[in-house]
Amino acid sequence: MAKEYIPRLIDSVLQKHLEFYGAVLVEGCKWCGKSTTARHFAKSCLELQDPRVRRTSMELVELSPNVLLDGDKPRMIDEWQDVPEIWDAIRYDVDKSGLAGQYILTGSATPRKNKPRHSGIGRIARLKMRPMSLFESGDSTGEVSLGGLFDGGEMSNMVVARELSDIAFLCARGGWPLSVVRPSKNVIGVARDYLNVLVQNDIGTDDVVGYYNASKMRRLIRSLARNIATPVSLNTIVADVRGDEEGTFSKVTATSYLSILENLHIMDNVEAWIPKLRSKTEARMASKRNFADPSLAVAALYASERDLMNDLNTFGLIFESLALRDLKIYMQSLGGEVLYYRDSYGQECDAILHLENGNWAAVEVKLGSSESIENGARSLLKLREKVDTDEMREPVFLMVLTAASKYAYKRKDGVYVVPIGCLRD
Repeated sequence: MAKEYIPRLIDSVLQKHLEFYGAVLVEGCKWCGKSTTARHFAKSCLELQDPRVRRTSMELVELSPNVLLDGDKPRMIDEWQDVPEIWDAIRYDVDKSGLAGQYILTGSATPRKNKPRHSGIGRIARLKMRPMSLFESGDSTGEVSLGGLFDGGEMSNMVVARELSDIAFLCARGGWPLSVVRPSKNVIGVARDYLNVLVQNDIGTDDVVGYYNASKMRRLIRSLARNIATPVSLNTIVADVRGDEEGTFSKVTATSYLSILENLHIMDNVEAWIPKLRSKTEARMASKRNFADPSLAVAALYASERDLMNDLNTFGLIFESLALRDLKIYMQSLGGEVLYYRDSYGQECDAILHLENGNWAAVEVKLGSSESIENGARSLLKLREKVDTDEMREPVFLMVLTAASKYAYKRKDGVYVVPIGCLRD
């Protein structure tokens, strides 16, 4: 019996792209559900993960590529990067037919060798897929809609039945579909297994500048985990990996290792927001370094939900990573993006939600104590005063997004306080 498909928020975005473009590439880290979603929309499949299919396809793509493309449309090409030459064949076929919705490609890596000769612009749309958000996994009630707030709707005050320990568990479990559909005591081990396979098996020596050292890659990932959801500098990462072994790990090698993680879609960094300000304040440009899923940071630190509860400083960073993951998924569904703000005077905002029409909102991410909520609201109001509203719009709303405050409500100063366990797109 076929598995029941769990709807994903990316579904509506993929459907729109299929109605406009000849092909859509769904890319993202392994185990996030790309193939399952693509199969849900496809009417025929070419499974390049099967070694036998891959070997035959590598021969046919040179001799008779149309044989590989033959099948009911949309035709799914799973893990296309294993036979990268097929990209140009698809682009040519899309050009020739002029039809939309012909192919769905999936990819968990970008080929570094035998790259396609053509980018596919205008023919092949790119769509980033992430592990499940809390709303998709059923761990958020979805009673507070970001889209509704952007449309001017008001949020009703409500009680939210989520404990801090629940959120700690969800950070450690992650949004991996396998972990969601097969809940067990061993579910926390999924992210650890993921990192082990990644470091030992998924990284080829051709991808690295110099000799690949799995131990140093682990230490680099651990450094990223300790500094998750921050714009940590390359110098800090290099120093962490070197330890007491001076000169054994260079910036060039670190950049190569980081590039590998980005190529495998393990990284999901947050770019800086550059608004029009009333003052001459200099905005910082460095990206926040973040993983595709917070469980990778927990696993890299050899931690558990209990460890997070005993170290609230680390928990705060891990929770921000989870919040950024969910906000990116929700904003993708709304046709927007997630950025962050930081300036030379130390003013920060954890997440700027920006829509294509220019509307924006500001979000501070906090675990949920009364003091942290107060500090978050104060920071948001200060940011709003800095923005030059003669040059750009005022924020549609301000929000303190919490891990487990007991209530969702609107403060007297207009700032929303929303536990993540009731948020959706």
